[in-house]
Amino acid sequence: MASEDVVGKTTSESAVSTIVNLAEEAKLAREGVKAPGHAVLSICKSLVAGGVAGGVSRTAVAPLERLKILLQVQNPHSIKYNGTIQGLKYIWKTEGFRGLFKGNGTNCARIIPNSAVKFFSYEQASLGILFLYRQQTGNEEAQLTPLLRLGAGACAGIIAMSATYPMDMVRGRLTVQTEKSPRQYRGIFHALSTVLREEGPRALYRGWLPSVIGVIPYVGLNFSVYESLKDWLIKTRPYGLVEDTELSLTTKLACGAAAGTVGQTVAYPLDVIRRRMQMVGWKDAATVVAGEGRSKAALEYTGMVDAFRKTVRHEGFRALYKGLVPNSVKVVPSIAISFVTYEIVKDILGVEMRISD
Repeated sequence: MASEDVVGKTTSESAVSTIVNLAEEAKLAREGVKAPGHAVLSICKSLVAGGVAGGVSRTAVAPLERLKILLQVQNPHSIKYNGTIQGLKYIWKTEGFRGLFKGNGTNCARIIPNSAVKFFSYEQASLGILFLYRQQTGNEEAQLTPLLRLGAGACAGIIAMSATYPMDMVRGRLTVQTEKSPRQYRGIFHALSTVLREEGPRALYRGWLPSVIGVIPYVGLNFSVYESLKDWLIKTRPYGLVEDTELSLTTKLACGAAAGTVGQTVAYPLDVIRRRMQMVGWKDAATVVAGEGRSKAALEYTGMVDAFRKTVRHEGFRALYKGLVPNSVKVVPSIAISFVTYEIVKDILGVEMRISD
């Protein structure tokens, strides 16, 4: 009998506790405060939207991404790829359709979490910077300026790049290798384990510094130009570009394309140096990249400044922009698709906050 009383008391307490919790959540909802579970769900939705945006946009331009990397690291004395059209034709002829998408699986495995972290970090950095800006100015209605958006984008880029850099490093090697390469990495995890075993853990972050320096203007300008253009168009309301308070899909794509073009043009030389530094320590890189004609010294860099110096000295300043044309062709649709896909997926998932809010 006593045990029944205990069970009844426990059940009663549990029911009361549940009612109290529901009442508290209802109160928080009425006051505009989200319950912890709601906040977690919102974060997950935001991460999913960013990941989908990255995967879709990168797969759409995978052939151009691979050609860009091959152009960046090829030997100037043994030219195989002379441009976008010729390069794509050469890959198709020598490696077939699958060659155009070589390394895309690894690329997506890197870009999906990178994109998820990048978009989410930008949202959080924007909220934090906006809060501090309003506190400093004393204006509760103040909005982010293009410069503040640049700062938020830079923070997001650094966080996302650092979190996923080892994947980017092995993706570069997987993309460069061909069927005739002496060393064959069998996949992401085989490449990671091989580099760790033969070159040490520091090798996974080789080229990190120019990557981080490059990502500051690249991601920062992407977000700043995209959002500032959207705001300007909504405020000025040019004929045919704005429907009520929403931009048309075509206009959003154009904003994304402009943002990507500006960002990648500024940061591109650092991307070339990063890619070359990632090849350091790979003893088969000379054969893989350029055949036997490439000197060993050209693959040895003591750091970012040394890599810049040797590249310009041996190949000229133009070498810092190798692969820029296919990269430009790639960036225009890629960034545009990424931003628009992100907003569409967030609308579908019902996430309240959007990057322009």
